[in-house]
Amino acid sequence: MRRNLLLTSAAALGAAVALGPAVPHTAAAAPGQDCSYVASGDRPTLAYGETGAAVRQAQCLSNAWGGQPPKLALDGVYGTVMQKKIEWIQTCHGLPASGVIEGRTWHVLYRPALDCYVPYPS
Repeated sequence: MRRNLLLTSAAALGAAVALGPAVPHTAAAAPGQDCSYVASGDRPTLAYGETGAAVRQAQCLSNAWGGQPPKLALDGVYGTVMQKKIEWIQTCHGLPASGVIEGRTWHVLYRPALDCYVPYPS
């Protein structure tokens, strides 16, 4: 058992060295805690250019993720900064980085990953 633990630790260390410094992006707050712009069951498909309360809800939920920008403005406008953040969140969960918020993306917005080792795009 101790040998397996040592091998696992050595493999993890080797991967970390090979990949370079990976700093996780950690969820900042409990999802949906202060986000009450729409009911949690109200999950319309959203894309770039959309406006309204559902966009504001998605902005609020995405702010629990950290990353850059650390906080999106809760203005209810789905712009380029929000699209970039949604694509990053989708990548963190292995979803296609479409920037379109649909069922699976809403699901992960309400359940942010504790750690994401995917670098935030610059």
